[in-house]
Amino acid sequence: MMHSLWVKKDALAQSEWRESETPSLADGQILLEIDKYALTANNITYATVGDGFGYWNFFPTGDEQWGIVPVWGFAKVVASENGDIAVGERVYGYLPMASHLLVTPTNVTDGGFVDGAAHRQGLAIIYNQYHRLGEGEGEREAERAIFEPLFTTSFLIEHFMRSNDWFGAQALLLTSASSKTALGLAMVAKSLSPEIRRIGLTSAGNKAFVESSGLYDAVLTYDNLSAADAATPTVSVDFAGSGPLLGAIHSQWGDALKFSSLVGVTHISERGGADDLPGPKPELFFAPTAAETLIKQVGPVSFRGQVEEQFAAFVAGASDYLTIEDMRGREALQSAYLDMLANKVAPSRGLICHMA
Repeated sequence: MMHSLWVKKDALAQSEWRESETPSLADGQILLEIDKYALTANNITYATVGDGFGYWNFFPTGDEQWGIVPVWGFAKVVASENGDIAVGERVYGYLPMASHLLVTPTNVTDGGFVDGAAHRQGLAIIYNQYHRLGEGEGEREAERAIFEPLFTTSFLIEHFMRSNDWFGAQALLLTSASSKTALGLAMVAKSLSPEIRRIGLTSAGNKAFVESSGLYDAVLTYDNLSAADAATPTVSVDFAGSGPLLGAIHSQWGDALKFSSLVGVTHISERGGADDLPGPKPELFFAPTAAETLIKQVGPVSFRGQVEEQFAAFVAGASDYLTIEDMRGREALQSAYLDMLANKVAPSRGLICHMA
């Protein structure tokens, strides 16, 4: 038997484990047994915007009202009808909150493959790729699962801003500065665009944590936004998804706000846009599209190399302010999901969920 954590699409706090028969394999298919995955606010974003961006379509339940939240993690091949992939191999990639996943590998290389399942055709390629890892466990797997999917987004945002000469700005304002994607962006900007001043916006409770990262030139709390220098040409990257906060940023900076980027939604209860804002119209940043564009420009090998170089430096520093916590068993995994949904997980905690 296999089990999956189903979530009510229009009431994300409603969740329950469902059991089903382990699927039989057709020619060319493999069965993955999921070992562990990272749980971050990014996964909550997948669920929150699941209908609009197609995230529910990766692991369909067969019931339109219920979905399975995608995660990033590691799995082992436990059955194979594919001559190129052996039982016992481990893979890293986009997985369901479930015990197993049936995959139809295509474009198989020594380094990875793409799931060619019919229902995944037309979905963003970045989510359909799986990395082959051999049989042994690698170094810093927890950090990779927690940060790498988010870090690629961080890298792409910085690349986009730098490619546009930061729209003439001298400062970068990041909301939800304690979030992993914001931390990654701050690190890449510090590394590749050190002339840009990095300002982090966060809650009072997370201010000390954000300061301890050493990645920001200044850290302000949401209720002290007015202390920021609004005369300096600035670009904002909003990870919070809070309409009132976005409105406050646009009102304070006005025409000095050179670009307004929206990424993800970490403050679910306040999500929603704000119309008729002063300054530039906010633009949604969708990482998969940006990744495909850059890969076409520089090629997949160069793209991965650029990301990996920055990621290695980021992970080396992250251990100073992140504590890895291992969660085991269905009850603990469901509780962790609900805590993350309710924004009860401190940013200093990195959750790794083990299926067994």
